[in-house]
Amino acid sequence: MGQGIAQIATQAGSSVLLYDMAPQAAIKACDAICAQWDSQLAKGRIDDALLAQYKGRLAHAAALEDLADCDLVVEAIIERLDVKKSLFIALENIVKPQAVLASNTSSLSVTAIAAGLKRPERLAGYHFFNPVPLMKVVEVIAGLKTDSALCTDLCAYARQMGHTPVLAQDTPGFIVNHAGRGYGTEALRIVGEQVASFATIDRILKDQVGFKLGPFELMDLTGLDVSHPVMESVYQQYYDEPRYRPSVITAQRLAGGVLGRKTQDGFYRYIDKKAQVPPDPPVPQVGEIPPVWVSPKAARRLELLQLLKDLDAKIETGAAPSPFALILVAPLGFDVTTMAVVERLDPSRTLGIDMLASDTETKRRVIATNPATRPDMRDALHALLARGGKAVSVIQDSGGFVTQRVVATIVNIAADICQQGICSPQDLETAVTLGLGYPLGPLALGDKYGPTNVLEVLFNLQTVYGDPRYRPSPWLRRRGALGLSLLHTGEQP
Repeated sequence: MGQGIAQIATQAGSSVLLYDMAPQAAIKACDAICAQWDSQLAKGRIDDALLAQYKGRLAHAAALEDLADCDLVVEAIIERLDVKKSLFIALENIVKPQAVLASNTSSLSVTAIAAGLKRPERLAGYHFFNPVPLMKVVEVIAGLKTDSALCTDLCAYARQMGHTPVLAQDTPGFIVNHAGRGYGTEALRIVGEQVASFATIDRILKDQVGFKLGPFELMDLTGLDVSHPVMESVYQQYYDEPRYRPSVITAQRLAGGVLGRKTQDGFYRYIDKKAQVPPDPPVPQVGEIPPVWVSPKAARRLELLQLLKDLDAKIETGAAPSPFALILVAPLGFDVTTMAVVERLDPSRTLGIDMLASDTETKRRVIATNPATRPDMRDALHALLARGGKAVSVIQDSGGFVTQRVVATIVNIAADICQQGICSPQDLETAVTLGLGYPLGPLALGDKYGPTNVLEVLFNLQTVYGDPRYRPSPWLRRRGALGLSLLHTGEQP
């Protein structure tokens, strides 16, 4: 991380010194940076003159005291509060009084890091993302006593380095690691309930929502030695807030050294650095597909009926299904079992389909059984929905489908970030899209799927699970009643 920060700072025109207490580490980092520039020269991205300028501005420091004349010192060491505090106390006694001290901490309190300093107003958080040259966002965090002008200067310097700064309050996880709690943790809850496999959940969220990586692919890439401690840190710092509850699944895998790509074994096994992903189950071979009856309470009912018509399904239009019909419900937040009981439907013939998103906008259809669903009815619906070549996933019954639960959790946590005034809605959207690579910012996801739909999913999940983790944020409830377009107007909480 420090190597990446040094590289972009040098390229921005600064004279940079790299220091590491480990012998030869700073020298090796400088050599690695120079190798990157040599590669850029070979590819014609820079010329000889610029290469000479870069190399002339980069050097390593033999001792911490060599940093005495620096205007800005950025720390990128181990995530331990005691170690960081000790380093900054030492630095404050070395650098000039007007020098800026910055911590690249990803989850520790900036206020706590600065607490032992004589000039805490001169320290701020400056959180980059790895790999620094490619991840174009940096969180600028003001501690309780940080001079606001210092944050303004750090934002300007981030732009000089070609990065986009976002301002965050000094709260657990700041923006990106806080907002990111909804993706992986909810996916872990879903797999922990045996609703679907790791690979199935990854496929659904990529094909239905447009994520570049599924949550389990992402955790394998990051490594559980990084991601699980962040889950625990945010959860503990928010005094066991249920929304951020970590999973025993990742705790156990971390203890067993099953970390992901770096160990060649994670949620997937890796051979020659390539994930061994099990294929989609084959489409069942079904002789005759029964007629389909669609619940009057189904989400997007008219669109669902048109879809079935386009697939040449036989559609029943009576007030109740015939004794031979396949019964289809499309709940938001509720499970298929509940819908069958409430609507007095035969559970053995009842299945659910996820219609949170329009079918035309997805690459995959997702259906859910209930514990009583007959296998022939499950296979018939699978075969019907696979007509035309679109992928189909079959999952077990749960409150909400995979996409509904994950999207609603992401939007809800984002709304709570705005409720707390941790950042502006605009900086939230920017930080998440650049820092996490989501297809849309979390508030824009709320806009896309509809605020009333998201709220309905959350309210119904609360009913199904009786769990406060699905408690809708007051900020989302207020704006959801008016339309989430308000989320992008620049208003403050």
